[in-house]
Amino acid sequence: MPSSTANEFEAHRAYLTAVAFRMLGNRAEAEDAVQEAWLRFAQAQDVRDARGWLTTVTGRICLDQLNSARVRRTSYPGEWLPAFAVDPDADPAVLAERADQVSIALLVVLERLTPEQRVAFVLHDAFGVPFEEVATVLDTTPAAARQHASRGRRAAAEGGVRHTAGVAEQRRVLAAFLTAAQSGDLRTLVSVLAPDVVAISDGGGVARAARRPVLGAEKVGRFFHGLFTRRLGDVTDLKVEPVLVEGDAGMLLRGVWPDGSRLLVVLTVAVEDGRITGLFTQQNPEKVLLGDLE
Repeated sequence: MPSSTANEFEAHRAYLTAVAFRMLGNRAEAEDAVQEAWLRFAQAQDVRDARGWLTTVTGRICLDQLNSARVRRTSYPGEWLPAFAVDPDADPAVLAERADQVSIALLVVLERLTPEQRVAFVLHDAFGVPFEEVATVLDTTPAAARQHASRGRRAAAEGGVRHTAGVAEQRRVLAAFLTAAQSGDLRTLVSVLAPDVVAISDGGGVARAARRPVLGAEKVGRFFHGLFTRRLGDVTDLKVEPVLVEGDAGMLLRGVWPDGSRLLVVLTVAVEDGRITGLFTQQNPEKVLLGDLE
């Protein structure tokens, strides 16, 4: 294999990983998809537009995985959230070079789209891929590809969790929320939440978690009030550590349950206008990627 082929592929790896991650919502699966694209690229002949060719191939690999995952997730116990990539709390500029970073709030929105809508929306709206090329990925017409993207865009706008705050504001709001939750101040806790806030917990059938989204400030407030004032009271050596989750503010909770099992919970938020619009809690240990925090 010529070294020039490998070098040409490496020039596009970060871009392809960013595309695949937005499509799949799972960093490991995205990297596997890109690796498969590399194997096909290494065997291809007379590729004139490497970026376009690789985008098409990666998109098709991701589309196949999305269709397969759609079937698997119908049997997933409770709510499904993407894996959380957790980093030490630091200046976000330190992580700015990670091109595949995307908020959990956006990944939750993308999960509501059909595989075709998600691929079309990500390729066209996020990466500016022309509809003629999107159509090639979806094996359809440009007009149909445009329609898939339009429907995905509309579904994302209508069902999205608003998230416009910077990391500094996210940290401030999340800190106020946790202070109120730990002190048992329900009124203050509710005041930090947007009226239409949604809380989604993923236990994966391994950890105890809400089986459905909790909606509304009052219900979400009472849910977390009970969690911190009652249930977590049984945990020994409880540690609450500020972290970054895909570049957004989050909290890592670790400790030991009375039966000796390990508590591992990662919480991140979506914030707009000083209030929390979404709370996402990952409790499935297989989907908590701690990296340097191990």
